[in-house]
Amino acid sequence: MRFASLGSGSRGNALVVEAGGTRVLVDCGFGPRNLAARLARLDLEAEDIDAILVTHEHGDHLSGVAPCARRHGLDVYLTHGTMGAARFDGVSVRVIDSHAPFAIGGLEVRPFPVPHDAREPAQFAFSDGSASLGILTDAGRVTPHMVTMLACCDALVLECNHDADMLANSRYPEHLKRRIAGPYGHLDNSAAAELLAQVDTGRFKHVIAAHLSQENNLPGLARAALAKVLGCEPSWIGVADQDNGCDWRQLY
Repeated sequence: MRFASLGSGSRGNALVVEAGGTRVLVDCGFGPRNLAARLARLDLEAEDIDAILVTHEHGDHLSGVAPCARRHGLDVYLTHGTMGAARFDGVSVRVIDSHAPFAIGGLEVRPFPVPHDAREPAQFAFSDGSASLGILTDAGRVTPHMVTMLACCDALVLECNHDADMLANSRYPEHLKRRIAGPYGHLDNSAAAELLAQVDTGRFKHVIAAHLSQENNLPGLARAALAKVLGCEPSWIGVADQDNGCDWRQLY
């Protein structure tokens, strides 16, 4: 089992999860040409993808989903609320329950609801029976259920959207600062570290800081916050950036 980010941030998000002969995209905030170029960096083509899973309807996660799904005949998995918040004309849509596991090929997918300012947002944990991966990229606060769903992963992609002080002192208007820092916004570095402190980190092979704000965070700050909890060198923490994402990470 392995995974890689194609890009993570406010200008577009997509992540590939692969197990055996199954490959899925989590979100697609890139159009078909941009997606193809990003997949090529991983020696993949769009035809190698089996399905797209959507976390929520915000454009940086959704804008490329329908065009790419139509062009390549991909099934799209999403909650009923997300389906109702956007248009998916000509797309094969599979509505999921955010509390019910399901399978796509060799992957077990375990969705879970999160607090975010979207219609019915969900994040995902994956397992192939030997290893598990947790993904959490858009949530305003840490909940007990999120901790439970991510408690025993071998790798974690974790939102570190902003540094609280940088956001407070930024040029953003006050209403936007409140939205980002609010209970339905985005996790800051400290909140991400708080979540990490509540899960079993003994099996971790990879921790990737994701969805970093280019205005209100720095990779070094995100790494330092997570490394303090893990007791590791900050350089061990990976960062998925906007332009390059992160390369393949192997779970075994």
